[in-house]
Amino acid sequence: MSPAIEVEIRSFISEAQYHQLLNFFQNNAILDKEDEQISYYFDSPQDLRIQKNKFHAKIWLKKGKLHDDHREEIEVIVPQNDFEKLETLFLALGYHVNIKWFRTRHQFIWNEITVTVDYTKGYGHILELEIMSSEEKKNEALNLLKQKMSELQISETPKLEFDEKYQYYKEHWQELMG
Repeated sequence: MSPAIEVEIRSFISEAQYHQLLNFFQNNAILDKEDEQISYYFDSPQDLRIQKNKFHAKIWLKKGKLHDDHREEIEVIVPQNDFEKLETLFLALGYHVNIKWFRTRHQFIWNEITVTVDYTKGYGHILELEIMSSEEKKNEALNLLKQKMSELQISETPKLEFDEKYQYYKEHWQELMG
C-alpha cells in the first residue's frame, strides 16, 4: 500500500472573506463537519501533534516540512477522553508542547476536494483546499487545487508568509491567547 500523501494549498483570508466563503460553501458544497479543535504541537524533529475535537482525540505525524504542498500523514484516532493521556505520554517521553492551537473549523466537500474554512484564535482566518493522493499523482492533485483556488478568486498565500506567521505565533502564542 502506498502512503497517503496530503496535498494542500492554503491562504490567509480576511474576516469578510471568511464569512463570504462560509456562505458560498454552505450553498455550493456538502457540509462535512463543524468542529472545535485543540491541538498541541510538540518539539519533535517531525511535525508531531495531538488533537482533541468534538468527535475524538488523535495523534498525528506529518512528514516533511511544515507548509509543504504535499506530505505523508499518519494518524492514530483514540477516544476523546484520552487526550490528556496522550499529553502525559508525550511529556513523559521528553517532548515539550511548543504551541497550543484553538481552532473553529468548517469542513466541506466541494468537487471531491476537502475544503476547510478556519478561524484560529490569535493566528487568523484561513482557507485550505486538500486532496489525499498517491505519490504518483501528487503534482496533478496540486494543479487541480490551484485551479480551484483561482476559481474562488483567492490568492494562495506564499509559504514564506505562512512560515513567518507560524514562527511569530510559536514565539507569542501564550500572549495571543490572553
